[in-house]
Amino acid sequence: MTELTIREMQEIVDRYISQYKEGYFQPMTLVVRLSEELGELAREVNHHYGEKPKKANEEEGSIGLELGDLLFVITCLANSLEIDLAESFRQVVHKFQTRDANRWTPKDPE
Repeated sequence: MTELTIREMQEIVDRYISQYKEGYFQPMTLVVRLSEELGELAREVNHHYGEKPKKANEEEGSIGLELGDLLFVITCLANSLEIDLAESFRQVVHKFQTRDANRWTPKDPE
């Protein structure tokens, strides 16, 4: 796949989900799935960077795939609620740029 916009990701997920009669899960179910996927990501990060190594018989996981799982479920939730993720992201970035404008120490110009 080539680089995708957020809108394109939302369209891909919608085409995938729309081919099934069941459609999107209910929002609360998606939030529970999001929590499950976050737990799986936490486990992988802990195994790679934390103090809990994998057991010898455990398969190697992928932080990237776990992030992808989270992104898929977030996209499902947004689509089911008719939320434009690109616009939501723009609003969040604006919030951080204004609210936190003086919160962090800028790097020295090079």
